[in-house]
Amino acid sequence: MTFSDIFKSSFLENVVSVTPLDMVLCMVLAFAIGLFIFFIYKKTYSGVMYSSSFGVTLIALTMITAFVILAVTSNVVLSLGMVGALSIVRFRTAIKEPLDIAFLFWAIAAGIVLAAGLIPLAVFGSVIIGIILLVFSNRKESSNPYIVVLQCTGHESEQEAVNYLESKTKKCVVKSKTARKGAVELNLEVRLSDDNTDFINTLSEITGVESAVLVSYNGDYMG
Repeated sequence: MTFSDIFKSSFLENVVSVTPLDMVLCMVLAFAIGLFIFFIYKKTYSGVMYSSSFGVTLIALTMITAFVILAVTSNVVLSLGMVGALSIVRFRTAIKEPLDIAFLFWAIAAGIVLAAGLIPLAVFGSVIIGIILLVFSNRKESSNPYIVVLQCTGHESEQEAVNYLESKTKKCVVKSKTARKGAVELNLEVRLSDDNTDFINTLSEITGVESAVLVSYNGDYMG
């Protein structure tokens, strides 16, 4: 085969360049691995609102990547065209959870490795990644973080409320403070010794405390 023969292409030759067995095997395995990725995503999701459409996207992305790479590996000219076509594609959907990026790359990587014929690597790598995500994503903190939002009428009531919180929690740290004339608003990160949240009722009854709100959060604070 000469250099010029590499870039010769015909429609009929492309039809038989990938055997039906390769197509079926690649698509079935891509669906199975994509379904496994979707299962791990569903088990490890810890966000506020679960999106089933994103899970289905992971399955579709694995299969789409697999058949694209399968086509690219069978024809050099097609691979050059694919590079040019995919380079103009832009996705502007915001990724809200950092872990979602890992699942997207996992689905793409699994499709690429699978279509390249490295089936044992695709299966073994996906199983190992899934186990690691299950172990580390489902680990619970010894004490769950909370945010307490306090609205007080002055410095005295603020100090009394903070002292009370420090006596009832394992950790109490001021995250932000807003002071206005006749009003003080505090955001404090607290970690509870147990699951009892009755202290927030007593906190709201302290003289000068207008409101006390307890909110659970994932530990990431944006100040």
